[in-house]
Amino acid sequence: MTRTLREPGREKTAERLLKSSASKFYDPDVDIDWAAPLPENMPYQPEHRCSLYGTHLWDKLSPEQRLELGKHELASVASNGIFFEVLLMQMLLKEVYNADPTTRHAQYALTEVADECRHSTMFARSVERVGAPAYGPLKIVHRAGKLLPLVGYGPALYGSILVAEEILDRIQRESMADENIQPLVRMVNRIHVLEEARHVTFAREEVTRGMQKLGKVELRYQRWLIALVSFAITRSLVNPRVYKAVGLNPKEAWHTAMDNPHFHETIRWSGERIMAFLTEAGLVGAPGMHLWHKSFLLEKR
Repeated sequence: MTRTLREPGREKTAERLLKSSASKFYDPDVDIDWAAPLPENMPYQPEHRCSLYGTHLWDKLSPEQRLELGKHELASVASNGIFFEVLLMQMLLKEVYNADPTTRHAQYALTEVADECRHSTMFARSVERVGAPAYGPLKIVHRAGKLLPLVGYGPALYGSILVAEEILDRIQRESMADENIQPLVRMVNRIHVLEEARHVTFAREEVTRGMQKLGKVELRYQRWLIALVSFAITRSLVNPRVYKAVGLNPKEAWHTAMDNPHFHETIRWSGERIMAFLTEAGLVGAPGMHLWHKSFLLEKR
């Protein structure tokens, strides 16, 4: 059985993160007032982050329909967040399976799994509370997701974690700072942002460490895998079925959103920090560049 080595730098980071986890964490069951009323006419996300913002379909929607669409897009993002966090937990547990459980590295990986369990439960309750369906990803992504824990490892594994987490992080930071957004949404976002900061530190160090060990052939696989997963992440955030909630044709509206320059800009904006890091680390490159462009995380030149 493969065992995690006690690398001094890795162990030092894990020790620090374990201490932070013990002193700074939230219990959504206690720290969120799930029974609090949802104020009328307060949006669930900033309008300019809506997938249809700036399109002819957006212009046709009434203010009430725009609020409703925002609620359903929030539910789609949250339920997709659960999907990707479940995949993340499987991959982390695979790492622990092959690790020495007495290392701080393995113990922090288990701590992160515990965090993600709470976050997934919190997202599920938030979707239930706002009264929207748990849309989740497209069927093809849901089916393909079963393969990721089998084929995902190394820098691409941790890099994929970072893409999902940091895209959500940037969107949630903007939302939690906006006093016009629903208080429940702002609190859910605040909890997720504060606790995910530790996960980002952990994953970034693993990417940097793993990239130092790759040969040319392995590098190409890792680049292709993270580009493919990132494409699935960005294309899954908004399930086409959300548009039916406001009387739009799901297929037409989804294609309109995928062609919407404002939505492309939102995705690029949400991912610009992680893309800078992954590019510097060497994970962005051939043979995955066409997937990065299709994900909207990189602008076509």
